[in-house]
Amino acid sequence: MPHDHHAPPRPDNDEPLTYWQSMEIAVRELLIEKGVTDATEIAQAIDAMDARSPADGAKVVARAWSDPAFKASLLKDASAACHGMGFDIGPMHLIAVENRPGLHNVVVCTLCSCYPRYLIGPPPDWYKSRAYRSRTVREPRKVLAEFGVTLPEATEIRVHDSTADMRYIVLPERPAGTDDLTEEALAALVTRDSMIGTGLPRQPE
Repeated sequence: MPHDHHAPPRPDNDEPLTYWQSMEIAVRELLIEKGVTDATEIAQAIDAMDARSPADGAKVVARAWSDPAFKASLLKDASAACHGMGFDIGPMHLIAVENRPGLHNVVVCTLCSCYPRYLIGPPPDWYKSRAYRSRTVREPRKVLAEFGVTLPEATEIRVHDSTADMRYIVLPERPAGTDDLTEEALAALVTRDSMIGTGLPRQPE
């Protein structure tokens, strides 16, 4: 049946397996063979990971916007602060970086796609792309403009490179006119991209 394509086609994943992909398959098969786990348990774990969304991260940002003491603890030790809210962020060391007037933070992983998926869900495809990973370091202002984030020339842009052991989450600036909003309403303004630094929070209606 003919249909319109509204997005460019993605290349088929038919390249040879990388070293790490081959290693993952070997370890997985070994764990199943030794009876440590089984295929169903692994599939359930993958489904649970894929089901994560930016909602938990949005709750963390909303709490920081509305509670100065929590914000201070988040900026000091984001891992502990998130654990304190009951969020499982896995073994990673999480660092929160704050946007403020004159300073904008953006997160990238130049080597692969390290990302705080426990807190904000799976990374978008563009985050894993070679273009984003390389260009964000070289020309962050231009990349942000392509995402619709045009910053004054005087604004400093800091690029934070995630690693396998260390992940970042951006604490975006709280939108004006939100003083009377509840934490739940504030969380609804927080976007995934605003926690990466490639977007801004929604404005209140």
